[in-house]
Amino acid sequence: MYSEKLLNGRICFVTGTSKGLGKATVEAFAKAGAIVYANDIEEGSIDDFSQKLSETYNTEIIPLYFDVTDSLKCKEALIRINKERDRLDVLVNNAGIMKDALIGTITRPLIERVFDVNVFATMELIQLATKIMIRNNGGSIINLSSIVGITGNPGQLVYSATKGAIISLTKTAAKELAKRNIRVNAIAPGMIDTDMMRSIGDKHLAKHISNIPMGRLGNADEIANACVFLASDMSSYVTGHILVVDGSVLV
Repeated sequence: MYSEKLLNGRICFVTGTSKGLGKATVEAFAKAGAIVYANDIEEGSIDDFSQKLSETYNTEIIPLYFDVTDSLKCKEALIRINKERDRLDVLVNNAGIMKDALIGTITRPLIERVFDVNVFATMELIQLATKIMIRNNGGSIINLSSIVGITGNPGQLVYSATKGAIISLTKTAAKELAKRNIRVNAIAPGMIDTDMMRSIGDKHLAKHISNIPMGRLGNADEIANACVFLASDMSSYVTGHILVVDGSVLV
């Protein structure tokens, strides 16, 4: 797909990679020539996938298994990357959860869990990654938000709040880190064809698709390609941007 190895030799760290957008991003990065440390919470879940990509694209995909809400494990992962590679060029904060609840049924534990994964872990990994990136005079951080972080959505008070927080922290981090040559951007996907989206049933799915001007769901590769762009030098003057990939839903 790419005319050149846009990420050739880049050291990348991607969270939440056993399925969906994270899995597609790891493959897109591998195609572009990157060395990828791929995180997931489930032990062994990406072993075969990582080996296959490494062989297919003549690169290295290294699985790292831990919960991104575990501060110690996050620190250990970044220490390992720095020890083995002496650099980190790209961080993709993709790991996230969605737990829907109507106003009046939301519990404090639900709020804490969704924010812990979607927001607090992102902020912690940004801090850990930037310590390495600063020493190497630059890097790219990509955070996964959602169009519901911009528009809101009934039944998703907590989830949309976390994705709105991702947008705000992305803009703030971009301003603070620009002088360090570290770019921070976010991607706000619309309705993407994933197992989670398909789980709502054909009837509801058809209704959602009818509201998309392009007339179809997006696919995970289209989000992954956006990640490649933001990770590469093609976006060298892009920071603090929220890249909406939604088939024109928000226009």
